[in-house]
Amino acid sequence: MSEAVTHGLKNYQTIEAKRNYYRASAALKQNTKNEYLPNLIGSIQQDYGTVNGQYGPLGAVGLPGAGAGLAVASAGPVSGLQSWNAAFGALYLANVNWEFFTFGRVRSKIKMSGAQANRDSADLTQEQFVHGIRVAGAYLSLLTAQRLIVVAQSNLRRAVVVQKTIKARALTGLNPGVDSSLANADVSRAKLLLIQAINTEQQNRNVLAQYLKLAPDPFLLDTTFFERVPADFKTSTEIDNNPQVQFYKSRIRFSDQMALFLKRSALPSTNFFSIIQTRASGFNYNYSPLAPQNYSSSYADGITPTRSNFLLGVALSWNVMNLTKIRQQVNAQHFLSAAYQNEYDLISTQLKDQLILADQKIENCLLSLKEVPLQYKAASDAFVQKTTLYKNGLATIVELQQAEYSLTQAETDLNVAYINVWQALLLKSAASGDFDLFITQAR
Repeated sequence: MSEAVTHGLKNYQTIEAKRNYYRASAALKQNTKNEYLPNLIGSIQQDYGTVNGQYGPLGAVGLPGAGAGLAVASAGPVSGLQSWNAAFGALYLANVNWEFFTFGRVRSKIKMSGAQANRDSADLTQEQFVHGIRVAGAYLSLLTAQRLIVVAQSNLRRAVVVQKTIKARALTGLNPGVDSSLANADVSRAKLLLIQAINTEQQNRNVLAQYLKLAPDPFLLDTTFFERVPADFKTSTEIDNNPQVQFYKSRIRFSDQMALFLKRSALPSTNFFSIIQTRASGFNYNYSPLAPQNYSSSYADGITPTRSNFLLGVALSWNVMNLTKIRQQVNAQHFLSAAYQNEYDLISTQLKDQLILADQKIENCLLSLKEVPLQYKAASDAFVQKTTLYKNGLATIVELQQAEYSLTQAETDLNVAYINVWQALLLKSAASGDFDLFITQAR
C-alpha cells in the first residue's frame, strides 16, 4: 500500500502540474522583490549625417517610425540653403531611475506575490493529500475485486460439483430430470457472476493504474488486509489543519492581499532620477553658414567626447483619477474574498460531518466484523447439511441452491467486512487530514 501511494505521488500528472505552478509563483515572488531595484540604463550611439536646422513647428503624431526611436534628431545652425556637409557624431548616456518611495505599493505587491506562492504551495499539498487518499481507496477497491473473483471461482466450483452429483442421480432415476436443468442454470449463473467479478476487477485495476501512471497489468496486492484490522482509530489532527481546508484559507489570504495591492496602486509614486550625457561631434563649435569649412569628416574626431551634461532630480507623480478607477476593482476583489470565505465554510462543514460519519461507519463495520464469521459458519454448515440431505432425497434442489447462494454471500461478506473497516478508517483520514493515521497501519 505505502509503495503504491509513494509511486502515485511521484508520478501523477496533476501533482507535477501543481508543483510547476508553485515554482512559477515562487519565481514571480522573487521577481516582484527585484522590481524595487532602480533602473540603470546605459547607451552608446554613433552616427553619421548632416545637421541642417530649420525654424518651424512639427508634431510627430502619425509619422512613420514615430515612437519607435526612428525620428531624426539633428541639431545645427539655420541656413538659407540646403547643405550636404556630413560628419560623425556620438552620444554616450547613463540613466538611473528609482521609484524609492511607493507608499507601500511595492511592499503590498511582494506580500501579494507571497500569498500567491503560498496558495499554490497549499494547492500542491492538497493535491498530494487527496491523491494519496485516491490511491489508497483504489487499492482497497481493487483488492476487494480480486478477492471477489476468488469467491466467484469457489462458487463456480461448488456449482459444478453439485451439477455432476445431480446429473449422476438423475441418470439413475434417483432425482427428477428437472433438477439437472436447474443445476445447469446454476452453473451458468455462477459463470456469469465470475465474468462480472473479472470485469469489475479490470475496471478497478485500470483506475489504480491511471493513479500510478502505469500500464493496467495485473497487480500483486497485500492480502493481509483480509486478516487484520487497524489498531488505532483516533486522531489528534484538527479539521483546520486538513490540507483541503488550508488551501481554501490560502485563497482567502491571497484575495485579501490582492485587494490591498489594488488600493495601494492608486497612491502616488516618488522617483529619483539622474542622467549623465556626453556628446561628440565632427562639427566644430563655430560651424555656421558663414564658416561651412569648420567641420571634420574624420571618424575619430566625430566620436571623441567634447561636451557633457548631468541632471539630478526627484519627481512626485499621482494620477488622481486612479482613486475612482481602482475603487470598483477593490470592491470586486472583496466580493471574491467573500465567495472564497463561503466555499471555505462549506468545505469545513462537509469535512466535520464526514468525520462524524466516518466514526459511525467505523463502529458499524466493527460490529459487522463480529457477525460475519458467525454468518459464514452457519452458511457453511447449512450447505453441507443440505448437500447431504439432497443426496439422500430429503431436500429439494431449490433448498440446496438457496444454501449454496447463502454460502457465497457469506464468503463475500466475510471478505468485504475487513476491507470496510479499512475504508472507514481511510474516510476518517480524509476528513481529518491525518493520512498518517491510515498509512502507518496499512504498511
